[in-house]
Amino acid sequence: MGKDIEVGGEFSAKDYQDPPPAPLIDAEELTQWSFYRAIIAEFVATLLFLYITVLTVIGYKSQTDVSQNGDACGGVGILGIAWAFGGMIFILVYCTAGISGGHINPAVTFGLFLARKVSLVRAILYMVAQCLGAICGCGLVKAFQKSYYTNYGGGANGLAVGYSKGTGLGAEIIGTFVLVYTVFSATDPKRNARDSHVPVLAPLPIGFAVFMVHLATIPITGTGINPARSFGAAVIYNNEKAWDDHWIFWAGPFIGAAIAALYHQYILRAAAAKSLGSFRSSANI
Repeated sequence: MGKDIEVGGEFSAKDYQDPPPAPLIDAEELTQWSFYRAIIAEFVATLLFLYITVLTVIGYKSQTDVSQNGDACGGVGILGIAWAFGGMIFILVYCTAGISGGHINPAVTFGLFLARKVSLVRAILYMVAQCLGAICGCGLVKAFQKSYYTNYGGGANGLAVGYSKGTGLGAEIIGTFVLVYTVFSATDPKRNARDSHVPVLAPLPIGFAVFMVHLATIPITGTGINPARSFGAAVIYNNEKAWDDHWIFWAGPFIGAAIAALYHQYILRAAAAKSLGSFRSSANI
């Protein structure tokens, strides 16, 4: 493994070595406390994420409910909701990145699994922890504000009136692509080798990506881009409307994450070209 070579043929300032791909099944992980600590971190982070963001959504709806003497122009607005989601992701990724990687989203975990950044065992248990954390987070909101929670939809995702299933699915695919693409770019070890400040700043672009996607897609689907977020809200709200088109909030994020993983690994990182080049070099020896 030599130095990383840029397109122009010049050597980078620092040595760079691609980390080995994570094994598909790593039984040794199951014997390590750090593995279970990471799962707990994902559970707690997703719980906190849903608790704060769903409270924000419900608070906004209650403050703008004119039937309850609310101000139609009051509350935090869509901009405030987007800030709540993006801000919480920034905070939680910053807090948990060194423990679990700060996924807090099954779509992110799925994309990193496809890129061989995490093992299958870790990916599955992360997703389970994230979904359970989301359910518990929404459960806390309902326990503290049951009447508001029921009256204002429990923060559940759903297609807005006037939008087709295809539009909703497309919005979720593109929105998740933006998020997962940002995750790959912000945590790329190749960039970390060149720029020491990148790991410190990684939570910031990820949080901003969530913020920007929410601004664009709240009017369409309420913004899922996180199957755990949509699932937790649907389970606790448990209304037929919450389950209508719920498949969009799983299919869209997983498709978007897969496209982002392929795009980053095989086009931007040119993993396929590197492998081919290595094969040719070996054949000529």
